Amino acid sequence: MNTIIDSVIGSFSKKVELSVIVPVYNEEENIQLLIDKILAVLKTIHKKSEVIIIDDGSNDRTVEILTKIAKEHNNLKGIVFRRNYGQTAAMSAGFNYAKGNMIVTLDGDLQNDPADIPLLIEKFQEGYDVVSGWRINRQDKLISRKIPSMIANRIISHFTGVNLHDYGCSLKIYKAEIAKEIMLYGEMHRFIPALAAIEGARVAEVPVNHHPRIHGKSKYNILRTFKVILDLMTVVFWRKFITRPLHIFGRVGLASFTAGFLISLYLAFIKLVYGAQIGNRPLLILGVLLILTGVQLVSTGIVAEVAIRTYYESQKKPIYRIREILNED
Repeated sequence: MNTIIDSVIGSFSKKVELSVIVPVYNEEENIQLLIDKILAVLKTIHKKSEVIIIDDGSNDRTVEILTKIAKEHNNLKGIVFRRNYGQTAAMSAGFNYAKGNMIVTLDGDLQNDPADIPLLIEKFQEGYDVVSGWRINRQDKLISRKIPSMIANRIISHFTGVNLHDYGCSLKIYKAEIAKEIMLYGEMHRFIPALAAIEGARVAEVPVNHHPRIHGKSKYNILRTFKVILDLMTVVFWRKFITRPLHIFGRVGLASFTAGFLISLYLAFIKLVYGAQIGNRPLLILGVLLILTGVQLVSTGIVAEVAIRTYYESQKKPIYRIREILNED
């Protein structure tokens, strides 16, 4: 009898092994079916699991439906944002509240297939820290989605050094300690594999299914490509110069200052030796501008060095505000 009781108690006290994080925004038509599919897959995995749905400020019936479903499942947690913060903030909240040592993320529009979760786990257990899905047969519009994505993936792979076919696929699995260490801002969620690689993580990629959207509207548009480019600049800087910003600012600043100094030296020479009039020459303005730019860039580098020290020494603060947590333990 004691053995049976211990076994039952152990099953309840068993540590969560797998957390599934799903950011949603206005997905009232998809959320019930999505959760049903995820829970059905988790039953086949035989690991203690939890599902965390992050509502990113939906203004339809998503929260109402989520609240009802959460009451029916003990392993389902709902996190409701006060307003729409974006997918990156939703991912960050999911990482912070996840209890599993493996964290799976996927979109809430049913285009990612929960049935691919075991495939990600299998690859992950080969010793990788991050496994990213590759939507090899992507079911999206060619001009507005697929072509810009292909271009962006090649650019990101080139500049980050982490070669993936599909950075935009939300279906991924992470080692929890890696995911929780990454601070996310802007649209940085798509760069998580590259950010993880900066911390020394092993990254792999596996082909996954992709389905056409049946219900609801896509929240993506081509204008997001420009945000991706700006965030890519941040990632490149983070990868190469985050602990030594003065090296990049100082390098460019010294080059600018040197060029300006040489121009000014040349103008001073022809003024003193040949008596040339230099007051109305554009070259004088250029020389002064380059010197001032050089001084400013070096100063910026010094300020950045101080900011980096502050970053590493200060406490981490969340980039979101939560209204409520459903089924909080």
